[in-house]
Amino acid sequence: MTKRVMILATDGFEQSELEKPKANLEKAGIATEVVSLEEGMIRGWKDKDWGDAIKVDKTVDEVANCEGYDALLLPGGQMNPDILRMNERAIALVREFGMAGKPVAAICHAPWLLAEAGLIDGKTVTGWPSIRTDLKNAGANVVDQEVATDGNLITSRNPDDIPAFSKALIDMLGESVARDQLEAA
Repeated sequence: MTKRVMILATDGFEQSELEKPKANLEKAGIATEVVSLEEGMIRGWKDKDWGDAIKVDKTVDEVANCEGYDALLLPGGQMNPDILRMNERAIALVREFGMAGKPVAAICHAPWLLAEAGLIDGKTVTGWPSIRTDLKNAGANVVDQEVATDGNLITSRNPDDIPAFSKALIDMLGESVARDQLEAA
């Protein structure tokens, strides 16, 4: 049976941090579904300006729970996770995946969502430098490395880490793909 990953994002997601891991998952035979706050399209952020739009498959209100999904992918960007962490339903979904022990992969600013959901106390994580104090204040052991895996949590720092980030999630899902086949930022 094909594995299925929910990608939770909204306007202002870092373009490469959604598109490249999504492509890498699909290359490994894993289905993806973009879930957002509203239906229609969401716009990425790329090179200090608005990037491309991507189609939303479902809204957070259309998703009853994490059943039917094998993992959660949280792309970064500064705006995207900041908006999502203010939405109770989005945080409930993040918490649900974490508490179910399903893989939760967050890159760049997205570990903010893990902190908001109460999932990082005592965990080793990484993230964009400007949020590391927030992660520490939420009880995490913060490291500076391309990917940090602790239990079901996978975190990375920035777009340069996308190949290692994607590989960690694909491996945790029990699939395989050669690292040199993964798309980078």
